[in-house]
Amino acid sequence: MRVEVAYAEPLKQKIIALEVEEGCSVRDAVRRSNITTFFPNVDVETVKVGIFGKAVRNPDDQELKEGERVELYRELIVDPKQARANRAAKTAKD
Repeated sequence: MRVEVAYAEPLKQKIIALEVEEGCSVRDAVRRSNITTFFPNVDVETVKVGIFGKAVRNPDDQELKEGERVELYRELIVDPKQARANRAAKTAKD
């Protein structure tokens, strides 16, 4: 079956199409994508993942379905709540 693995950084994105057997786990698809060829800083064993924007809690156990896209998520630099507070504080000063 055909699936995709996607990862994006601010200036570079990549979607890798794969053929995998039925029963392939989300984590196995990430490993098979060889995403580290393009993004060496990605740790395929610990990276947080989702399918079409919905987080996957157990990527080693969850099986993929035909046509699904596995998305790898980067760690946040700033907590979104803190970023909003910083923007609000800046607006208040202006």
